[in-house]
Amino acid sequence: MKQGLADAYALGPPFDYLAKKQGFIVLVRSYELFSYPNVGVTANVKKIRERPDEIKRVIKAGLKGNHYIQQNREGTIQFLMEWLKVDREIATATYESTFKSFSEDGNVPEDGLRLIIEEAKKGAKVEREVSINEVADLSILKLAQKELGIKGK
Repeated sequence: MKQGLADAYALGPPFDYLAKKQGFIVLVRSYELFSYPNVGVTANVKKIRERPDEIKRVIKAGLKGNHYIQQNREGTIQFLMEWLKVDREIATATYESTFKSFSEDGNVPEDGLRLIIEEAKKGAKVEREVSINEVADLSILKLAQKELGIKGK
């Protein structure tokens, strides 16, 4: 963009912030356009059947982490500084660019999951309808939410 070879570019943090510092404008953030699950917990069916408690512990840890990110800005920025080995300015910009994309209750947006399914169908050249229940089991998430006192949507 600096060289005039592109009019726009998709940038993740902290590069969106750095571009803004150079005079470019952040037009929109992806979470403002559509809901798309950016991170998930995956396991094969055998693992889900044989070790549901282990999966639930992982999900609960993720829920606690998401809650922390939403509720503890300064602690998260400090963590980002240490983990990414960046200064406060970059850590803060990274936090500000991403914290709204984390789901505090862990729910998966159905429309976002549908987008993922449709993209996977195209890539695999699958023509038939694929239900959400065929690719996602949210029952363990619901148990983890209940145990943590989180009211899911």
